[in-house]
Amino acid sequence: MALNRRIVFPVLAGLVAAASGAALWHWQAGTPAPVVDYTLLDGKKMDSAQWRGKVMVVNFWATSCTTCVKEMPELMRTHQRFKDQAFDTLAVAMQYDPPDYVAQFAQTRQLPFGVAIDNTGAIAHAFGPVRMTPTTFVIDKQGRIVKRILGEPDFPALHKLIEELLSA
Repeated sequence: MALNRRIVFPVLAGLVAAASGAALWHWQAGTPAPVVDYTLLDGKKMDSAQWRGKVMVVNFWATSCTTCVKEMPELMRTHQRFKDQAFDTLAVAMQYDPPDYVAQFAQTRQLPFGVAIDNTGAIAHAFGPVRMTPTTFVIDKQGRIVKRILGEPDFPALHKLIEELLSA
């Protein structure tokens, strides 16, 4: 059995690397967040310059992603917990996600944070490119990406990081 594990792990690691793209190996903490423009579901035009001075959680997701749907209530609780501080959350729906599905999801679940649809894929491309959902970025008050989380976050660890960034 041990021999099989040694063989399987590198194969799986290679598959994960191939699936997530080369950006996984080039990204590093402290990278400035990309400059992006986006429109929220309510029609409000925004850009990443407005994030300055805030700790931001930017979550790339899709309505067809079961992990994304599963994590959304906890992401909502995280937003509610920190929203009265210098903190905000942006949920970016992937290019392939039908806009009416995204709007219905946001409305029926009463998402308390901004939701943008990445119609052209430009936002996901600027962040990596992002190819896997969910992918979450934590950005500090100076506009630097301090963490990228592939898959569902460990929310207690995420909360601890947000608290540290807010107190800095």
